[in-house]
Amino acid sequence: MSVEGATITPVRLGGVRGGPAARTLRRDRWWVQPAISAVVLTAFVVYSTWAVFVNKDYYVGAAAHRDLISPFFSPCITASCVAGAHGTFLVITWWHITPALLILGGPLGFRLTCYYYRRAYYRAFWQSPPACAVADAHTRYTGETRFPLIFQNIHRYFFYIGLIFNVILTIDAVMAFRLPGDGGIGVSVGTLVLVVNAVLLWTYSLSCHAARHLCGGHVDAFSKHPVRHRLWRLLTPLNARHMQFAWVSLVFVALTDLYVRLVASGAFTDPKIF
Repeated sequence: MSVEGATITPVRLGGVRGGPAARTLRRDRWWVQPAISAVVLTAFVVYSTWAVFVNKDYYVGAAAHRDLISPFFSPCITASCVAGAHGTFLVITWWHITPALLILGGPLGFRLTCYYYRRAYYRAFWQSPPACAVADAHTRYTGETRFPLIFQNIHRYFFYIGLIFNVILTIDAVMAFRLPGDGGIGVSVGTLVLVVNAVLLWTYSLSCHAARHLCGGHVDAFSKHPVRHRLWRLLTPLNARHMQFAWVSLVFVALTDLYVRLVASGAFTDPKIF
């Protein structure tokens, strides 16, 4: 429809979708956040890979009057685990590589398919897109409909696997109150480290979109599901801080491994608080 006497003003958009030219009209430092994400994620991958394959100094046992195990190696289910680190009825005798490789698949799959982490590493590494109002580095967009990204849809199943590991690491935190040969029960710095690590992993998991959907999804009327409504209202504030929990829990799980590793290697002793 046209209006008689109207003046037509041509509109010319700056920038193109995809490609290096005229990627954005933004003047702020939009590249800082994806750059930080890339550095932190790369550092975590490098450190965790080294920690897994060095395959030692992951448990502090009765000889040091402690019961501390790295979250990268728990549950330690192979016969090659150091004495005292088993703590499980399942022992695999045929596995001779680092036992952490049998463990990290669950937590790693949960984080790789996490909705927030997908945003973080899509922007940081694939530049798809690097930031809001910045052109995609790729000329085509297929979403998560093709291999390998189609596997991102199994995040809800990794969520349940992640909960299993949270329970195991919570048990580890409780066992860390044991000070064998040094009073029986007590609290050390290592105890607090494992407890904080377990709490952060629970907050990360429970703030997950999958957890919120589990409580409130497919509900037409909350009035008919009061328990699910209470859980949904409890998790919703956590969900709003999912990004913060994702980063803090990621960094702290690496610091927990580092702390246990330094104590186990004899770099320093684990101080007893009471």
